[in-house]
Amino acid sequence: MIGLGTMGRNLLLNMADHGFAVAGHDKDTTKITLLEKEGSGKPVKGFIAVKDFIDSLETPKVILLLVPAGKIVDAVIDELIPLLAKGDIIIDGGNSHFIDTTARVKRLEENSLHFFGVGVSGGEEGARRGPSMMPGGDIKAYQYVQPVFEAIAAKVNGEPCVTYIGPGASGHFVKMVHNGIEYALMQLIADTYEILKKGLQLDNKKIQAVFAQWNKGKLQSYLLEITADILHTAIQMERTWLTRLKMKPNQKVQESGQHKFQPTWNYPYPPLTSL
Repeated sequence: MIGLGTMGRNLLLNMADHGFAVAGHDKDTTKITLLEKEGSGKPVKGFIAVKDFIDSLETPKVILLLVPAGKIVDAVIDELIPLLAKGDIIIDGGNSHFIDTTARVKRLEENSLHFFGVGVSGGEEGARRGPSMMPGGDIKAYQYVQPVFEAIAAKVNGEPCVTYIGPGASGHFVKMVHNGIEYALMQLIADTYEILKKGLQLDNKKIQAVFAQWNKGKLQSYLLEITADILHTAIQMERTWLTRLKMKPNQKVQESGQHKFQPTWNYPYPPLTSL
């Protein structure tokens, strides 16, 4: 694992929990220390030097990146290419724009390296206890790591929440669509809160009760559940910060690449266009 922030560290510890010997690399020594502290007693090792990290891996070497999307991904790949051999595998587990992933697939094929992108959903808790995963790209590379992915993924009725999406950048494309749906729902919840607050003049206690009641019926969802939980916590702690929050997830939309997709492909999606 390269990138030992909360997501990367938790996903690596998840793998170790399932009996896989893993290694992590980060240029921040505090993140290495935290990994080894939380991974105490598990088959986990952290490295500051990228070459030491690469040398610790079995062949074919499998490197999962969980770093911010964009130029940082390319910079990490640039650093890795000279250290890898034919048949090694690089996986991008961040929220890369699918067009960037397509370009990276071609570039790494030219270097005789396997590459695929995987969408990882569930946040830090999902990464630690079981995420939903959307891999797409090099099928042979995915089949090699499939047992690991299926072991660490969330389970529903005993079935792992991971499946091979398709070739190229399809995994990151599906994750972008997934994010777009999520952010639109976030905006819908924010708009609903504003209507209840400013339109119907309900206080947070009554709004929390409404959301909690809705979450018991057909509207049940993780987003509605945590919204009700946040309101409950704010009420219990008598916090006023909630009224100062800007209920608009536009920054996340920008990060997801949705704003690029709509005008480029002439695909209207009003819930996001309005953000």
